[in-house]
Amino acid sequence: MFLFALAASLPLVMVALAALWGGVWGWLAVGYVTVFVFCLDQLKARGMVNADPQAEFPGGDRLLIALGAGHFVVLALAVRGVAGAGGLDPAGRVLLALAAGLVAGQIAHPVGHELIHRSTRAKRRLGRLIYTSLLFGHHASAHLYVHHVHVATADDPSSARPGEGFYRYALRAWGGALRAGLVAETRRHHGAVWRHPYALYLGGAAAMLAGAAVLWGLQGVVSLGIIAGYAQLQILLSDYVQHYGLRRMRRKDGRMEPVGAAHSWNAPHWYSSAMTLNAPRHSDHHMTPSRPFPALQLTPGAMPVLPHSLPVCAVVALVPPLWRRMMDRRAARWRETGGVSADDLAS
Repeated sequence: MFLFALAASLPLVMVALAALWGGVWGWLAVGYVTVFVFCLDQLKARGMVNADPQAEFPGGDRLLIALGAGHFVVLALAVRGVAGAGGLDPAGRVLLALAAGLVAGQIAHPVGHELIHRSTRAKRRLGRLIYTSLLFGHHASAHLYVHHVHVATADDPSSARPGEGFYRYALRAWGGALRAGLVAETRRHHGAVWRHPYALYLGGAAAMLAGAAVLWGLQGVVSLGIIAGYAQLQILLSDYVQHYGLRRMRRKDGRMEPVGAAHSWNAPHWYSSAMTLNAPRHSDHHMTPSRPFPALQLTPGAMPVLPHSLPVCAVVALVPPLWRRMMDRRAARWRETGGVSADDLAS
């Protein structure tokens, strides 16, 4: 737990310092999430350690709550700084926007993701609020009630199709998840309209934008939009990379096979895994969504493994020809060994 706490909290502290004082802190915040993490990830052997899968890790939920609360403080400081209210110079404001977006997408997102999978209502609500603060509240509903149900099939907007470039995927997945999540939540919701989760997402996003406008004017609104938009890009990249080109087999009765180890990409890199709360151990999460993040398992022989760490693969995905050259044959091999049907691929 100490490694998770250290790796995930340091970027929040650095972004806060960059928002307050700028200067070298902006460079350190961006450098930590990019270069520093990449260098430490080269110690790959340490990423292969699996904790006891039956362990409960009560400290994990306390860490999630602390990181979730820290996210709101850091986001407010970042919006203020990028808006110019903190007196930062133009370079400092640009660095702060980059760092805040990276940290929101690579740390606040895993925190929110873990919280929406928790069993208690307060923790799930905190997770939804994290996504709402990033103007992406619908992701919480789409992830739980669409992505986990239909992952690695044509019915999941967040599962990238074989050969699909990231930019085409992002345009399809953003709107597709929004609509699919709305349909799923509407089927589940039986209370007052104003308590519908999407009403809360829209109301929360409007409140965030209104608060930024009241406190820091139009620049505050633009700053929140920039940081949230960059965070959303990170979230979309994460979904794209972790499911690219993988498909579940359709059974003879027309139903899809259960979600298994072969339906998500994984990465064994120890430090980026710690910083993102074991998000790269994605196969086990889909097979056991309630398992605490420190106990997620990694079995490379039975699970698709990315050729590089998750953050590095996300950067490569921004260049579709390079990404396809690196991943298409790997994805095809897993589709073939997984027994996916030609009819399903055609869909």
